[in-house]
Amino acid sequence: MSLGAVSSPRITVVGSINLDLVARCERLPRVGETITGATFARVPGGKGANQAVACARLGADVTLIGAVGGDSFAEDAVAQLRESKVALDLETSAEPTGVALIYVDASGETQIVVAPGANWTLDDVEPPAHDAVLCQLEIPDAAVTSAWEACTGFFCLNAAPARPVGVDPDLTVVNRYEQEALTRRDGLVAVTLGAEGAVLLDEGEEVARAKPPPVEVVDGTGAGDAFTSCLLVSLLEGRAPDEALERA
Repeated sequence: MSLGAVSSPRITVVGSINLDLVARCERLPRVGETITGATFARVPGGKGANQAVACARLGADVTLIGAVGGDSFAEDAVAQLRESKVALDLETSAEPTGVALIYVDASGETQIVVAPGANWTLDDVEPPAHDAVLCQLEIPDAAVTSAWEACTGFFCLNAAPARPVGVDPDLTVVNRYEQEALTRRDGLVAVTLGAEGAVLLDEGEEVARAKPPPVEVVDGTGAGDAFTSCLLVSLLEGRAPDEALERA
């Protein structure tokens, strides 16, 4: 689908909601090693929730469709969504709320293990009126396919964690490793390259390339979610591909 300029785009995010359990330590443990002296925090997360919050902070009108458990983690997991004025369309599952166990070292490098719980029970979805639908792959294929089939606007897929899925996005966002799992490479494809920046391909041809600004790395968790959200919102606002990529 072609893009027009929308000042406050309506975006439906169909995706995961987790509570991140974060331990910050001087260095990441080796296999079989125990590290002590860490600090601990509980932080709302999940790729779907992260992207919904980011889109809302960028001025979009956002609805998040997802699933949580009927446990004590659920409200903590959605607290930031409520604070960011994201409209919530939530299923309550018999499975526990999704959890991510995250280690962060002093340089900002991370190790992450996700227990998807309720996220993996999400199935058929019905997006409200929208300009775009945004999905990731921390939810079942059935939910992603349902969102794509119901999309009447621009469909964006952040294909992470990487696996083949039978949809045809207008925009696909991957890192250099996730790109290898793509079965379809048509349409717009944004590839993030870490410290080297990112490229935007249109039908396989490079149309934009951007380098990131110099930053002091604190924590790399959610960096790809922020990039995906900003790129989508910027394109929906009618920004040129090079400007949208540079902004993201």
